[in-house]
Amino acid sequence: MSPSLNTTTAGPSKDEAGGVSPQNKGSWSSFLKSIASFNGDLSSMTAPPFILGTLSLTEFSAYWTQHPSVFVAPAAERDPAQRALLVLKWFLSTLKPSYSTRNDKYGSEKKPLNPFLGELFLGKWEDEAGTTELVSEQVSHHPPVTAYCIQNAKHGIKLEGYNGQKASFSRTIHIKQIGHALLTLTPPDNPSAHPETYLITLPNIHIEGLIYGKPFVELNGCTYISSSTGYTSKIDYSGKGWVSGKKNSFTATLYPTDKEKDILYTVEGQWPEAFTIRKGSGKHGSVIDTYNARTAPITPLIVPSLEQQDPWEANKAWEKVITAITKGDMDTTNGEKSRIENAQREYRRKEQAEGREWERKFFRRGDKAEEWWEELAKGIGERIESEKTGGVWRFDMGKAESARRPFHQGLLPTG
Repeated sequence: MSPSLNTTTAGPSKDEAGGVSPQNKGSWSSFLKSIASFNGDLSSMTAPPFILGTLSLTEFSAYWTQHPSVFVAPAAERDPAQRALLVLKWFLSTLKPSYSTRNDKYGSEKKPLNPFLGELFLGKWEDEAGTTELVSEQVSHHPPVTAYCIQNAKHGIKLEGYNGQKASFSRTIHIKQIGHALLTLTPPDNPSAHPETYLITLPNIHIEGLIYGKPFVELNGCTYISSSTGYTSKIDYSGKGWVSGKKNSFTATLYPTDKEKDILYTVEGQWPEAFTIRKGSGKHGSVIDTYNARTAPITPLIVPSLEQQDPWEANKAWEKVITAITKGDMDTTNGEKSRIENAQREYRRKEQAEGREWERKFFRRGDKAEEWWEELAKGIGERIESEKTGGVWRFDMGKAESARRPFHQGLLPTG
Protein backbone atom coordinates (compact mmCIF):
# COMPACT_ATOMS: atom_id res chain seq x y z
CA MET A 1 0.00 0.00 0.00
CA SER A 2 6.12 7.12 -3.88
CA PRO A 3 7.89 9.09 -5.67
CA SER A 4 6.15 12.14 -7.07
CA LEU A 5 5.18 12.65 -10.67
CA ASN A 6 4.12 15.99 -12.09
CA THR A 7 0.67 15.47 -13.58
CA THR A 8 0.76 18.82 -15.33
CA THR A 9 3.67 18.15 -17.69
CA ALA A 10 1.73 16.37 -20.43
CA GLY A 11 -1.33 17.58 -22.30
CA PRO A 12 -4.63 15.80 -21.68
CA SER A 13 -5.68 12.86 -23.78
CA LYS A 14 -9.17 12.81 -25.23
CA ASP A 15 -10.34 10.52 -22.42
CA GLU A 16 -8.70 12.55 -19.68
CA ALA A 17 -10.05 15.82 -20.94
CA GLY A 18 -13.56 14.46 -20.62
CA GLY A 19 -13.00 13.26 -17.07
CA VAL A 20 -14.96 16.03 -15.31
CA SER A 21 -18.35 17.12 -16.55
CA PRO A 22 -18.99 20.89 -16.78
CA GLN A 23 -21.27 20.86 -13.72
CA ASN A 24 -18.56 19.17 -11.61
CA LYS A 25 -15.52 21.21 -12.67
CA GLY A 26 -16.00 23.76 -9.91
CA SER A 27 -16.15 21.23 -7.07
CA TRP A 28 -13.21 19.29 -8.53
CA SER A 29 -11.05 22.40 -8.76
CA SER A 30 -11.91 23.26 -5.16
CA PHE A 31 -11.00 19.73 -4.08
CA LEU A 32 -7.61 19.92 -5.80
CA LYS A 33 -6.88 23.23 -4.11
CA SER A 34 -7.86 21.84 -0.72
CA ILE A 35 -5.65 18.76 -0.93
CA ALA A 36 -2.72 20.85 -2.15
CA SER A 37 -2.83 22.86 1.08
CA PHE A 38 -3.81 20.01 3.42
CA ASN A 39 -1.42 18.75 6.08
CA GLY A 40 -1.94 15.23 7.42
CA ASP A 41 -3.64 12.06 6.23
CA LEU A 42 -5.76 12.72 3.14
CA SER A 43 -8.03 9.74 3.89
CA SER A 44 -9.92 11.95 6.36
CA MET A 45 -10.89 14.44 3.66
CA THR A 46 -14.30 14.47 2.01
CA ALA A 47 -14.10 13.80 -1.73
CA PRO A 48 -16.48 15.31 -4.31
CA PRO A 49 -19.59 13.14 -4.70
CA PHE A 50 -18.85 12.08 -8.27
CA ILE A 51 -15.52 10.51 -7.25
CA LEU A 52 -17.01 8.33 -4.47
CA GLY A 53 -16.93 4.57 -5.01
CA THR A 54 -19.26 1.86 -3.75
CA LEU A 55 -16.57 -0.54 -2.51
CA SER A 56 -15.22 -0.62 1.00
CA LEU A 57 -11.49 -1.11 1.57
CA THR A 58 -12.26 -4.42 3.32
CA GLU A 59 -13.38 -5.75 -0.08
CA PHE A 60 -10.00 -4.96 -1.65
CA SER A 61 -8.54 -8.06 0.05
CA ALA A 62 -10.35 -10.17 -2.55
CA TYR A 63 -8.07 -8.83 -5.29
CA TRP A 64 -5.31 -11.15 -4.03
CA THR A 65 -7.11 -14.22 -5.40
CA GLN A 66 -9.13 -13.54 -8.52
CA HIS A 67 -7.13 -16.37 -10.11
CA PRO A 68 -7.22 -19.25 -7.56
CA SER A 69 -5.41 -21.71 -9.85
CA VAL A 70 -2.44 -19.31 -10.06
CA PHE A 71 -2.59 -18.79 -6.28
CA VAL A 72 -2.38 -22.53 -5.46
CA ALA A 73 0.11 -23.49 -8.20
CA PRO A 74 3.26 -23.15 -6.02
CA ALA A 75 1.97 -25.79 -3.62
CA ALA A 76 2.26 -28.47 -6.31
CA GLU A 77 5.80 -27.62 -7.45
CA ARG A 78 8.62 -29.85 -6.10
CA ASP A 79 11.61 -27.66 -6.98
CA PRO A 80 12.19 -24.80 -4.46
CA ALA A 81 13.41 -22.30 -7.07
CA GLN A 82 10.45 -23.07 -9.31
CA ARG A 83 8.11 -22.69 -6.33
CA ALA A 84 9.59 -19.27 -5.64
CA LEU A 85 9.07 -18.36 -9.30
CA LEU A 86 5.43 -19.45 -9.17
CA VAL A 87 4.92 -17.34 -6.06
CA LEU A 88 6.37 -14.38 -7.97
CA LYS A 89 4.10 -15.08 -10.96
CA TRP A 90 1.05 -15.24 -8.69
CA PHE A 91 1.98 -11.96 -6.97
CA LEU A 92 2.41 -10.20 -10.33
CA SER A 93 -0.98 -11.55 -11.42
CA THR A 94 -2.59 -9.74 -8.45
CA LEU A 95 -1.41 -6.28 -9.50
CA LYS A 96 -3.99 -5.65 -12.21
CA PRO A 97 -6.95 -6.67 -10.00
CA SER A 98 -5.57 -4.70 -7.05
CA TYR A 99 -4.66 -1.47 -8.82
CA SER A 100 -6.46 -1.30 -12.17
CA THR A 101 -9.83 -3.04 -11.82
CA ARG A 102 -11.77 0.03 -10.69
CA ASN A 103 -10.30 2.15 -13.46
CA ASP A 104 -11.31 -0.47 -16.01
CA LYS A 105 -14.84 -0.69 -14.61
CA TYR A 106 -15.64 2.95 -13.89
CA GLY A 107 -13.26 4.80 -16.20
CA SER A 108 -11.29 6.24 -13.28
CA GLU A 109 -10.17 5.40 -9.78
CA LYS A 110 -12.83 5.97 -7.12
CA LYS A 111 -12.43 6.86 -3.46
CA PRO A 112 -13.38 3.74 -1.48
CA LEU A 113 -15.58 3.70 1.59
CA ASN A 114 -13.52 3.94 4.77
CA PRO A 115 -14.27 0.80 6.82
CA PHE A 116 -15.44 1.05 10.42
CA LEU A 117 -13.85 -0.96 13.22
CA GLY A 118 -15.23 -4.51 13.16
CA GLU A 119 -16.38 -4.40 9.53
CA LEU A 120 -16.17 -7.83 7.87
CA PHE A 121 -16.03 -9.08 4.31
CA LEU A 122 -16.38 -12.83 3.85
CA GLY A 123 -16.50 -14.93 0.70
CA LYS A 124 -15.10 -17.86 -1.25
CA TRP A 125 -14.02 -18.92 -4.71
CA GLU A 126 -14.98 -22.31 -6.13
CA ASP A 127 -13.33 -23.69 -9.26
CA GLU A 128 -10.87 -26.39 -10.38
CA ALA A 129 -8.55 -25.32 -7.53
CA GLY A 130 -11.22 -26.33 -5.01
CA THR A 131 -12.60 -23.95 -2.42
CA THR A 132 -10.55 -20.90 -1.50
CA GLU A 133 -11.91 -18.94 1.46
CA LEU A 134 -11.54 -15.24 2.30
CA VAL A 135 -11.85 -13.44 5.62
CA SER A 136 -11.27 -9.68 5.76
CA GLU A 137 -11.73 -7.63 8.93
CA GLN A 138 -11.15 -4.01 9.86
CA VAL A 139 -9.02 -4.49 12.95
CA SER A 140 -8.20 -0.83 13.64
CA HIS A 141 -9.83 2.49 12.84
CA HIS A 142 -7.25 4.93 14.24
CA PRO A 143 -5.02 4.18 12.43
CA PRO A 144 -7.19 2.44 9.78
CA VAL A 145 -5.95 -1.14 9.19
CA THR A 146 -7.49 -4.06 7.32
CA ALA A 147 -6.37 -7.63 8.05
CA TYR A 148 -7.13 -10.60 5.81
CA CYS A 149 -6.66 -14.34 5.45
CA ILE A 150 -7.12 -16.37 2.27
CA GLN A 151 -6.65 -20.12 2.37
CA ASN A 152 -7.18 -23.23 0.30
CA ALA A 153 -7.24 -26.33 2.51
CA LYS A 154 -7.10 -28.74 -0.43
CA HIS A 155 -3.71 -27.41 -1.51
CA GLY A 156 -2.44 -26.46 1.94
CA ILE A 157 -1.71 -22.84 1.06
CA LYS A 158 -2.56 -19.70 3.03
CA LEU A 159 -2.08 -15.98 2.58
CA GLU A 160 -2.52 -13.60 5.47
CA GLY A 161 -1.56 -10.01 6.05
CA TYR A 162 -2.63 -6.55 6.99
CA ASN A 163 -2.16 -3.07 5.67
CA GLY A 164 -2.84 0.52 6.46
CA GLN A 165 -2.48 3.49 4.15
CA LYS A 166 -0.98 6.91 4.70
CA ALA A 167 -1.93 9.44 2.05
CA SER A 168 -0.19 12.75 1.40
CA PHE A 169 0.06 15.35 -1.35
CA SER A 170 3.13 16.57 -3.20
CA ARG A 171 2.25 17.51 -6.80
CA THR A 172 -0.05 14.49 -6.74
CA ILE A 173 -1.53 12.08 -4.15
CA HIS A 174 0.95 9.59 -2.70
CA ILE A 175 -0.20 6.55 -0.75
CA LYS A 176 2.26 4.66 1.39
CA GLN A 177 1.08 1.16 2.21
CA ILE A 178 2.14 0.02 5.67
CA GLY A 179 2.10 -3.68 6.52
CA HIS A 180 2.92 -6.90 4.70
CA ALA A 181 1.57 -10.23 3.48
CA LEU A 182 2.72 -13.74 4.37
CA LEU A 183 2.23 -16.74 2.10
CA THR A 184 2.71 -20.18 3.68
CA LEU A 185 2.62 -23.59 2.04
CA THR A 186 3.82 -27.12 2.70
CA PRO A 187 6.12 -28.61 0.03
CA PRO A 188 4.48 -31.43 -1.95
CA ASP A 189 5.18 -35.07 -1.02
CA ASN A 190 6.39 -33.96 2.41
CA PRO A 191 3.37 -33.16 4.59
CA SER A 192 5.46 -33.42 7.77
CA ALA A 193 7.85 -30.69 6.62
CA HIS A 194 7.82 -27.28 8.26
CA PRO A 195 5.73 -24.90 6.13
CA GLU A 196 7.59 -22.53 3.85
CA THR A 197 7.00 -18.83 4.34
CA TYR A 198 7.19 -15.99 1.83
CA LEU A 199 7.26 -12.42 3.16
CA ILE A 200 5.68 -10.03 0.65
CA THR A 201 6.12 -6.27 0.87
CA LEU A 202 3.54 -3.83 -0.49
CA PRO A 203 4.04 -1.28 -3.30
CA ASN A 204 3.71 2.45 -2.83
CA ILE A 205 1.13 4.20 -4.95
CA HIS A 206 0.65 7.56 -6.53
CA ILE A 207 -2.48 8.79 -8.24
CA GLU A 208 -2.20 10.15 -11.77
CA GLY A 209 -4.78 12.03 -13.86
CA LEU A 210 -6.00 14.25 -11.01
CA ILE A 211 -5.95 17.46 -12.98
CA TYR A 212 -8.37 15.94 -15.52
CA GLY A 213 -10.69 14.36 -12.96
CA LYS A 214 -9.85 10.83 -14.13
CA PRO A 215 -7.53 9.49 -11.43
CA PHE A 216 -5.69 6.22 -11.93
CA VAL A 217 -3.08 4.30 -9.97
CA GLU A 218 0.62 4.09 -10.73
CA LEU A 219 3.16 2.03 -8.79
CA ASN A 220 6.71 3.17 -8.11
CA GLY A 221 9.78 2.05 -6.22
CA CYS A 222 10.31 -1.63 -5.52
CA THR A 223 8.88 -4.49 -3.48
CA TYR A 224 10.29 -7.85 -2.40
CA ILE A 225 9.29 -11.44 -1.80
CA SER A 226 11.66 -13.06 0.70
CA SER A 227 11.34 -16.82 1.18
CA SER A 228 12.41 -19.16 3.96
CA THR A 229 13.79 -21.48 1.25
CA GLY A 230 16.60 -19.07 0.39
CA TYR A 231 15.25 -17.19 -2.63
CA THR A 232 14.37 -13.52 -3.04
CA SER A 233 12.35 -11.73 -5.70
CA LYS A 234 12.72 -8.00 -6.33
CA ILE A 235 10.12 -6.11 -8.34
CA ASP A 236 11.03 -2.67 -9.71
CA TYR A 237 8.10 -0.52 -10.83
CA SER A 238 8.42 2.26 -13.40
CA GLY A 239 5.59 4.69 -13.98
CA LYS A 240 6.58 5.42 -17.54
CA GLY A 241 8.91 2.60 -18.45
CA TRP A 242 12.22 4.43 -18.81
CA VAL A 243 13.33 1.88 -21.41
CA SER A 244 10.07 0.97 -23.13
CA GLY A 245 8.31 4.30 -22.67
CA LYS A 246 5.19 2.42 -21.56
CA LYS A 247 3.35 3.20 -18.36
CA ASN A 248 2.77 0.58 -15.63
CA SER A 249 6.04 -1.14 -16.53
CA PHE A 250 8.02 -3.38 -14.20
CA THR A 251 11.06 -5.64 -14.11
CA ALA A 252 11.33 -8.46 -11.58
CA THR A 253 14.27 -10.70 -10.81
CA LEU A 254 14.55 -13.87 -8.74
CA TYR A 255 17.88 -14.79 -7.19
CA PRO A 256 19.40 -16.72 -4.26
CA THR A 257 19.07 -14.60 -1.13
CA ASP A 258 22.05 -12.24 -0.66
CA LYS A 259 23.24 -12.95 -4.24
CA GLU A 260 21.32 -10.32 -6.19
CA LYS A 261 23.65 -10.50 -9.20
CA ASP A 262 23.12 -14.27 -9.62
CA ILE A 263 19.78 -13.87 -11.37
CA LEU A 264 17.90 -17.12 -12.01
CA TYR A 265 14.81 -15.64 -13.68
CA THR A 266 13.72 -12.27 -15.07
CA VAL A 267 10.13 -11.11 -15.57
CA GLU A 268 9.28 -8.01 -17.60
CA GLY A 269 6.13 -6.37 -18.85
CA GLN A 270 3.25 -4.10 -17.89
CA TRP A 271 1.33 -5.24 -14.86
CA PRO A 272 -2.17 -4.35 -16.19
CA GLU A 273 -1.40 -5.95 -19.56
CA ALA A 274 1.02 -8.90 -19.90
CA PHE A 275 4.46 -10.08 -18.87
CA THR A 276 7.13 -12.54 -20.00
CA ILE A 277 9.23 -14.84 -17.80
CA ARG A 278 12.76 -15.62 -18.99
CA LYS A 279 15.52 -17.78 -17.66
CA GLY A 280 18.58 -15.87 -16.49
CA SER A 281 19.22 -12.16 -16.69
CA GLY A 282 17.94 -9.61 -19.19
CA LYS A 283 15.99 -9.88 -22.42
CA HIS A 284 18.13 -12.54 -24.07
CA GLY A 285 17.27 -15.49 -21.87
CA SER A 286 14.96 -18.19 -23.14
CA VAL A 287 11.24 -17.58 -22.61
CA ILE A 288 9.77 -20.15 -20.23
CA ASP A 289 6.32 -18.65 -19.58
CA THR A 290 4.03 -15.73 -20.39
CA TYR A 291 0.99 -14.26 -18.68
CA ASN A 292 -1.74 -12.05 -20.13
CA ALA A 293 -3.50 -10.09 -17.40
CA ARG A 294 -6.20 -8.93 -19.81
CA THR A 295 -7.34 -12.38 -20.86
CA ALA A 296 -6.63 -14.48 -17.74
CA PRO A 297 -9.92 -16.04 -16.62
CA ILE A 298 -11.35 -14.59 -13.41
CA THR A 299 -13.13 -16.79 -10.89
CA PRO A 300 -16.03 -14.82 -9.39
CA LEU A 301 -16.08 -14.39 -5.64
CA ILE A 302 -19.12 -15.90 -3.96
CA VAL A 303 -20.51 -13.82 -1.09
CA PRO A 304 -23.66 -14.41 0.95
CA SER A 305 -26.78 -12.60 -0.21
CA LEU A 306 -27.71 -9.40 1.64
CA GLU A 307 -30.47 -11.35 3.41
CA GLN A 308 -27.89 -13.86 4.69
CA GLN A 309 -25.26 -11.32 5.69
CA ASP A 310 -24.66 -10.15 9.23
CA PRO A 311 -25.15 -6.41 9.86
CA TRP A 312 -21.36 -6.12 10.35
CA GLU A 313 -20.57 -7.47 6.87
CA ALA A 314 -19.56 -4.75 4.42
CA ASN A 315 -22.26 -5.03 1.76
CA LYS A 316 -25.04 -5.19 4.35
CA ALA A 317 -23.61 -2.44 6.54
CA TRP A 318 -23.11 -0.01 3.66
CA GLU A 319 -26.26 -1.04 1.72
CA LYS A 320 -28.08 2.30 2.08
CA VAL A 321 -24.94 4.29 1.35
CA ILE A 322 -24.17 2.23 -1.76
CA THR A 323 -27.74 2.62 -3.03
CA ALA A 324 -27.61 6.37 -2.52
CA ILE A 325 -24.22 6.74 -4.25
CA THR A 326 -25.50 4.71 -7.20
CA LYS A 327 -28.53 7.01 -7.48
CA GLY A 328 -26.40 10.12 -7.12
CA ASP A 329 -28.31 11.04 -3.95
CA MET A 330 -25.57 12.74 -1.95
CA ASP A 331 -27.85 13.98 0.84
CA THR A 332 -28.81 10.41 1.70
CA THR A 333 -25.21 9.26 1.17
CA ASN A 334 -23.89 11.75 3.70
CA GLY A 335 -26.73 11.11 6.12
CA GLU A 336 -26.29 7.33 6.15
CA LYS A 337 -22.50 7.59 6.39
CA SER A 338 -22.89 9.93 9.34
CA ARG A 339 -25.18 7.45 11.12
CA ILE A 340 -22.45 4.81 11.00
CA GLU A 341 -19.63 7.21 11.85
CA ASN A 342 -21.49 8.71 14.82
CA ALA A 343 -22.40 5.28 16.17
CA GLN A 344 -18.78 4.16 15.90
CA ARG A 345 -17.60 7.21 17.83
CA GLU A 346 -20.12 6.41 20.54
CA TYR A 347 -18.90 2.79 20.74
CA ARG A 348 -15.31 4.02 21.18
CA ARG A 349 -16.33 6.49 23.92
CA LYS A 350 -18.16 3.76 25.79
CA GLU A 351 -15.25 1.31 25.47
CA GLN A 352 -12.82 3.89 26.77
CA ALA A 353 -15.06 4.73 29.71
CA GLU A 354 -15.38 1.04 30.60
CA GLY A 355 -11.69 0.29 30.08
CA ARG A 356 -12.19 -2.38 27.45
CA GLU A 357 -11.32 -2.94 23.80
CA TRP A 358 -13.35 -3.89 20.75
CA GLU A 359 -13.40 -7.65 20.15
CA ARG A 360 -11.83 -8.76 16.86
CA LYS A 361 -13.51 -11.87 15.51
CA PHE A 362 -10.77 -13.38 13.34
CA PHE A 363 -7.45 -11.71 14.18
CA ARG A 364 -5.23 -11.09 17.19
CA ARG A 365 -2.80 -8.30 17.88
CA GLY A 366 0.86 -8.65 18.80
CA ASP A 367 3.34 -5.99 19.86
CA LYS A 368 6.28 -7.09 17.72
CA ALA A 369 7.22 -9.37 14.84
CA GLU A 370 8.29 -12.97 15.32
CA GLU A 371 11.96 -13.98 15.11
CA TRP A 372 11.40 -15.83 11.82
CA TRP A 373 9.78 -12.69 10.38
CA GLU A 374 12.78 -10.60 11.36
CA GLU A 375 15.07 -13.11 9.65
CA LEU A 376 13.09 -12.92 6.39
CA ALA A 377 12.92 -9.12 6.59
CA LYS A 378 16.59 -8.59 7.34
CA GLY A 379 17.87 -9.15 3.81
CA ILE A 380 15.36 -6.82 2.16
CA GLY A 381 15.42 -3.93 4.61
CA GLU A 382 11.83 -4.37 5.74
CA ARG A 383 10.79 -3.45 9.25
CA ILE A 384 7.67 -3.61 11.36
CA GLU A 385 5.98 -0.27 11.92
CA SER A 386 3.54 -1.46 14.57
CA GLU A 387 3.03 2.07 15.90
CA LYS A 388 1.48 2.97 12.52
CA THR A 389 -0.82 -0.07 12.30
CA GLY A 390 -2.01 -0.41 15.89
CA GLY A 391 0.10 -3.55 16.33
CA VAL A 392 1.15 -6.65 14.39
CA TRP A 393 -1.95 -8.51 13.20
CA ARG A 394 -2.14 -12.28 12.71
CA PHE A 395 -4.99 -14.61 11.78
CA ASP A 396 -6.28 -16.51 14.82
CA MET A 397 -7.57 -19.97 13.90
CA GLY A 398 -9.15 -20.46 17.31
CA LYS A 399 -11.18 -17.30 16.96
CA ALA A 400 -12.13 -18.17 13.39
CA GLU A 401 -13.42 -21.59 14.35
CA SER A 402 -15.71 -20.12 16.99
CA ALA A 403 -16.90 -17.12 14.93
CA ARG A 404 -20.57 -17.40 14.01
CA ARG A 405 -23.31 -15.11 12.77
CA PRO A 406 -24.50 -12.95 14.46
CA PHE A 407 -20.94 -11.78 15.08
CA HIS A 408 -21.79 -9.06 17.59
CA GLN A 409 -25.00 -10.10 19.32
CA GLY A 410 -27.32 -7.17 19.84
CA LEU A 411 -24.98 -4.58 18.30
CA LEU A 412 -25.37 -2.80 14.97
CA PRO A 413 -22.88 -0.62 13.06
CA THR A 414 -25.45 2.17 13.26
CA GLY A 415 -25.78 1.85 17.03
